[in-house]
Amino acid sequence: MTGRGWVMGATLLGVGAAQAAENPPARHQWRSRVLVISAPERNDPKLAAQRAAFEKVRDGLKERDLVTLEAVGDGAAARDLRARLKLPADAFRVVLIGKDGGTKRTEAVPLTADALFETIDAMPMRQDEKRRRNLGRGPDSTKKGPRQAAPRSGSEY
Repeated sequence: MTGRGWVMGATLLGVGAAQAAENPPARHQWRSRVLVISAPERNDPKLAAQRAAFEKVRDGLKERDLVTLEAVGDGAAARDLRARLKLPADAFRVVLIGKDGGTKRTEAVPLTADALFETIDAMPMRQDEKRRRNLGRGPDSTKKGPRQAAPRSGSEY
């Protein structure tokens, strides 16, 4: 999985070490969005299609702070991750988990990059991220100065 290039690591933040060990998506809470791809076996055609679709858009995944986890086959880690998300072991699923730890989208077929990005880009937290990244820059601005943080409202999340 990590050799694919589009799987990114994230640091532990806001959860205890024991919780993170028991719940891999929790390792990324408040730092990254998590996309869990579950397939019954390595040669599942839907798994191959999902990997291929995201391989083409690595920059978009990185821009949206997306980490990918896979539950493939019947190993203990795959079984545990599926059980945590209540996913079937005998069918393909893709699950988007927001930075807040909540499930945002679940699909039984490969998710297109456009559909994934549309879902993420509609999230209030993502819209706030985009505002903060663009604060002080006009649409034609090319200056590369430091970014300023925008005021944050807890009600937006």
